[in-house]
Amino acid sequence: MNGSSGNGPVDNRGGSVSAAAYRAHMTTLTVEQSWNRIETWLERHAAVSHGLLRPPALPQDIAAAERRLGLTFPADLKESLLRHDGVQLQDGTLTLGYYGPLSGIEDLVRSTEFLRDVAEDLTDDEAEFDEEERDQHAYWPHERLLITLGIGWQSSDGLFLATRPGPHRGRVGRYFDEDAPSFTPWRELREVLADFATALENGTPFDGRTPLAYEGRLIWDDGTTVISDPVSPLGLAAEAAEPVVAPVPAPASGAAPTVEFADGQYAVLSFGAFGTFGAPAAAEEPPPQPDVVFVAGLTPGELLDRLGAVPATAGLRSREQARLAAAAPWAAYRPLVRAGVCGDGWSYAIQEGGDAQFGRPEVLRRLSRGTRAVRLTKEGPEVHVTVVDDGVARPEAARRVESPREDYVTGPDGQEWQQVGADPWPGSTAAYARLLAALAEEYGIHWDPAGDGDEPLASALLLPVLDDIRPTGHPVSEVREVDLAGLVDRTPPERLRSAMAAQLARLAAETGIGTYPEMAHALERTARNEPVDLGADGALDLRIRRLSAEARAARGLLYEARHDAEPAPVTAADVSAWGIRDSAAGALRAFALLPLPEAAELILSRRLSLRWRDELAADLAGR
Repeated sequence: MNGSSGNGPVDNRGGSVSAAAYRAHMTTLTVEQSWNRIETWLERHAAVSHGLLRPPALPQDIAAAERRLGLTFPADLKESLLRHDGVQLQDGTLTLGYYGPLSGIEDLVRSTEFLRDVAEDLTDDEAEFDEEERDQHAYWPHERLLITLGIGWQSSDGLFLATRPGPHRGRVGRYFDEDAPSFTPWRELREVLADFATALENGTPFDGRTPLAYEGRLIWDDGTTVISDPVSPLGLAAEAAEPVVAPVPAPASGAAPTVEFADGQYAVLSFGAFGTFGAPAAAEEPPPQPDVVFVAGLTPGELLDRLGAVPATAGLRSREQARLAAAAPWAAYRPLVRAGVCGDGWSYAIQEGGDAQFGRPEVLRRLSRGTRAVRLTKEGPEVHVTVVDDGVARPEAARRVESPREDYVTGPDGQEWQQVGADPWPGSTAAYARLLAALAEEYGIHWDPAGDGDEPLASALLLPVLDDIRPTGHPVSEVREVDLAGLVDRTPPERLRSAMAAQLARLAAETGIGTYPEMAHALERTARNEPVDLGADGALDLRIRRLSAEARAARGLLYEARHDAEPAPVTAADVSAWGIRDSAAGALRAFALLPLPEAAELILSRRLSLRWRDELAADLAGR
């Protein structure tokens, strides 16, 4: 593999140059000079890709294409076609990253005619555009040429050239079938070729991706770096205070409620048989019917522990207090659950905030360990009862009721109207109550959803349990241009395992997870081919769960602040760093739990360094 991690242009002596000088240099290069540089690099590093460059186009073929399309090609496009009439479309061909292979004359004609046909259906919508607006905003102006074949090697996306005489003639733009076309900073095709040549020679990014040579082919990869010390959302939460519901002062006995107007005058509201004066009677509040799970033989505290309660957040909370706290920075997007007792020997839990937990198989399996768990849930039109005994679901005991929506009425004119405040699914509301009564009869579960709202119950934030990792059963094939299936077939298992352990250690180093003592200890054991302890609530399990919670909270904080005037307490770099650490920790779990080929696929797909292929070769060789 050939490439470097440079971040900017360099001069012939290896020193950096200014962006202005770099651009001035690039604009003086001719198409021929850039192609000379491109071909020299390909000959040295990517012979397969070099061999797939097509011969020069014939001048008469270019002229015929111009006549057929009714336009004149920009001069630099003609020069490039006279050097190479595109490329052969097969494995290893030269591409411009996501923009795909350079089009030959036949590709140019076919793509342009196809996109013109598509654009005919939009002419009415674009009739008001002037020439300037057509160049920039129209779906596909008649004078536009698609000069690459995009990531799918077809006419659905790629780079285009504007050919209409005027200020935009020759400009390069981006076209994607799911987005509006737009111009790029490249003013001419020759600037594209010059930048591409520089990216090849210096191993620097070209429009966000870096070109590399691997096994004689030009490939593209995304080198990623992460900040070493991201802001911890859980750390911020630990510094925040839990909000407390303010007490509501009771009105003086016998006093009528009053409303104060802006001018300081007051009006007394009177109530009669028809509800509030001047307004229709309020719709009846639907009964509380939360997602609830019942577990036999556990205390509320034990139930919370199995859910992953954070001890420092445990306490008694009413429903109002729990919901206020769950929505505050103190919670950091972690689920908040309250638990109580019901019936003979049963405890129950209801979730008051955060990502839903009770429907996850991992959670129900953990709750039912050595006992029975029963879940009752209402999700719109559906009501479900799920029964799990000692980790095994009992489908014969499950119940499911689905009801039609009933909050729409038909008016005298035949138009449908929605009833504001009405219960959309009264059948489901009735089914929830009916199934809850059945649980009392069948299992001795006696619980009133409306009875515990004001009662302080045991509660805590959760550090959610991890998702299951299970083998997919699908054979591995290719990962990031590496023939993983062939690698697995020709490499002895012990050598492959040793190499993947080394790759995992490299991944830990570049993502920062190796700095955690629990992770470092696990990596040392993998290097010695010793088992890793991933037991529930062990040190490593808790560390991985905390990383997952950090990543979830970071995403939430950044998203919530997207429309705020004040900046979020975390940056996009923080969100990226926590997401990458969470992903790397998942790769460690995969190495311990999955078949080696599947684990290898996951580990290699997570590597950040552009030189990971060279490092893999060294690890396989035992260097």
